[in-house]
Amino acid sequence: MRAIPGLKAETSVAQAQRLIAQSFKLAGLEDAEADARLLLGHALRLDRTQMFSQADRQLDAREVAAISALAARRLKHEPVSRIIGRKEFWSLTLDVSDAVLVPRPDTETVVEAALEFFGGDRRLAPLRILDIGTGSGALLLALLSELKNATGTATDISPAAIAVARGNAERLGLSPRCHFVVCDIAASVTGPFDLIVSNPPYIEYSAIATLEPEVRDYDPALALDGGIDGLETYRAIATQAIPLLAPGGRLIVELGAGQEPAVRDLFGKAGLTISGVRADLAGIPRALSACLMP
Repeated sequence: MRAIPGLKAETSVAQAQRLIAQSFKLAGLEDAEADARLLLGHALRLDRTQMFSQADRQLDAREVAAISALAARRLKHEPVSRIIGRKEFWSLTLDVSDAVLVPRPDTETVVEAALEFFGGDRRLAPLRILDIGTGSGALLLALLSELKNATGTATDISPAAIAVARGNAERLGLSPRCHFVVCDIAASVTGPFDLIVSNPPYIEYSAIATLEPEVRDYDPALALDGGIDGLETYRAIATQAIPLLAPGGRLIVELGAGQEPAVRDLFGKAGLTISGVRADLAGIPRALSACLMP
């Protein structure tokens, strides 16, 4: 276990948070302050308000050991969300495991694009949604939380990932409107669907080794590897989405940085019309929408 300098029994909660954050900063970890607060709260089973009210409370040796163990994992670049086993996405708290990709804020752009299209009175329609490669269930569950009369099907090639998604649906009270299928892309589902969404693997295989360790060493390879050019899963989605997409429906996929032209081209060749591209908060084209050619 890698010790946090100065962290010992009788250290106060507030002092412990400062010491952990300082160690994280010295190790070059981003979001050191937030990571320290989250890990400390998790170890002590305190929420943010309780940590503030107990700032002067002194830690005992058992608590210091538990905190040090969690901090040591973060110092090895294990993401905080994996250490505590949960991640916030679209105001939903999702359980995560080593079988699923940790949901990123960028992926919320797909949800935004879908809700923009299904706005106004259409939000109350009995829509059918398909989430391809669901992972934790983030996209489908976020959409079902907003589209109150929609139902959804989620696929993933990993049975372990489907188990995580199903568990999240049950905990959030959305399981009556969900159906989960273990299959590759959409091989075992039938349409039509009003909305098909996906955050597919889109990293070029040769680039995976160059990713930051939080991603390279902890995200499942199945959720990262997009083949030689990063477009392998987009090709499969384009081919399988056409017979599943309802007239007037939308296919919305997350894009990797710089992939818009290539995905736009291959979707067009597959018989889809690009209906829009939405950028993330950094201005990167992140969610591409397509529909059936008229």
